[in-house]
Amino acid sequence: MAVNAAEARLEEQWRDILSVHARTMCEIDRVLHPHGLGASDFEVLDILATASPEEGDQCRVHDIAGQVHLSQSALSRLIGRLEKDGLVERSVCMEDRRGVWVSLTHKGRDLHAEVLPLQRDVLARMLN
Repeated sequence: MAVNAAEARLEEQWRDILSVHARTMCEIDRVLHPHGLGASDFEVLDILATASPEEGDQCRVHDIAGQVHLSQSALSRLIGRLEKDGLVERSVCMEDRRGVWVSLTHKGRDLHAEVLPLQRDVLARMLN
């Protein structure tokens, strides 16, 4: 079956999107690596910083899962690493014992603020 011109353009656009995404994620990984973070680590810190702007604010892990492109188990492992590094704290939701809260520590807020300009610079370079 022959692919028509419209389908070929659509496929080419899709491949271009994937290529830009992959190159951008690799570049974010590269610039954040000296700070001990990868692109996915930063995304979680950034979501927490945005969703909970005040020290001590918490966010449900379930809500973070809806915003990142990771499986639930991969997100749990990532949060575990961030917790081990002292960047986040986890606690059990008292209203729903199945739920887990996560919050940025002071160290996590400081690191996020330090690397935010680096990540935004990559986005500006790669997406403009």
